[in-house]
Amino acid sequence: MAGRYKAVAVESRYWKPRDDYITQLIQTIENIVENGDFVTVSEKAVSTALGNLIDEKSVEPSRLAQFIAKYWMRLVWPYILGPICHLRKKTITFLRSYPPEEGSLHKQLALQQSGFLQALMHGSEGAIDGSNLPHSYVCLPLENAQEIAHELRERIETELGKRVTVAIVDTDKTYSSKGFHFTPRPKPIKGIHSRGGVLAYVAGRSLKLKKRATPLAISGPQITTEEALEIARIANRTRGTGAGRTVWDMAKTFNVNLTDVTWKMLDSVKHRPIVIIRPKTQMTQ
Repeated sequence: MAGRYKAVAVESRYWKPRDDYITQLIQTIENIVENGDFVTVSEKAVSTALGNLIDEKSVEPSRLAQFIAKYWMRLVWPYILGPICHLRKKTITFLRSYPPEEGSLHKQLALQQSGFLQALMHGSEGAIDGSNLPHSYVCLPLENAQEIAHELRERIETELGKRVTVAIVDTDKTYSSKGFHFTPRPKPIKGIHSRGGVLAYVAGRSLKLKKRATPLAISGPQITTEEALEIARIANRTRGTGAGRTVWDMAKTFNVNLTDVTWKMLDSVKHRPIVIIRPKTQMTQ
C-alpha cells in the first residue's frame, strides 16, 4: 500500500504554548497542498501549542510511584520485559540507569492521569510524552482530537480552497494481527482497540506483530482503518524525530541532563509537525 503514496515532511518552527498553530500550519502548506491530499499533523505538536503541558516538578510522588521508578523500571524492564519485548540494546542500557527521583514524579503523574497498567509502561505511559519538551515538562494526550481535525480541515478548505483529509497521528504504536488492531495508548480512531496498557504493549512486541503509528482522528472522506494506519505509518516514517525519539536521545542531542533542555535549544532543531501525503493516482491526473 505504501507504493500508492508520495509523502513530504513540511518544516515549521517549533510550536510553543499559545502559538496560533492553525495559522502557522496554513501558511506553511499553502503553496504545497493540493486537492485530495492527506494533511497529517503530530498530536504532540498540537497538544504542546495548546499548552496541554504539566511540569512534573509540581507532582508529589507516592510510595507506589517510587517503587515503580526504582525497582520495576531498573530491574524488571531491562532484565525481563526488555528482552521479551525485543527492545534495542540502547534502550535497555538507559533503563538500567532510569533516574529514580525524576522517574517517580513521572510515574506518579502516569498513575494519576492514566492508571496502574499505564504507569508500568517503560515510556509514553498513557501517551504522556516528555520528548521534544524543555525542563521537566511533559505533554498530555489530546482529549478532543476529532474536533481539532475537523477545525483544521474546515480552515484549510475555507482559506486555501483545497479539499483535503486531515489526520492527527501519534508515534505510539498500534499492533495488528489478522485484521484486529490494538494499542496501549488511549483514544485511537474507531476500529483500533485501546486496552491493557503494559499488557497490550508486551503482547504486541513479544509476538512481533505488525506495528504502526496510531491515527487518533480523521476528518474528510471515509477511509478504512487499515488505510488510516498506513497513512499514520507513512507520516511517522517521513516526519523524523526532532530533537530525539526519547527524552534520553533529546538530552544526548544537546549534551545536557534530562531536565536541562531549554526552549531555545528546541528552537534550534528542525521540526516537521506536518506531513502531506498524496495518492500517486492523483499525481497522474
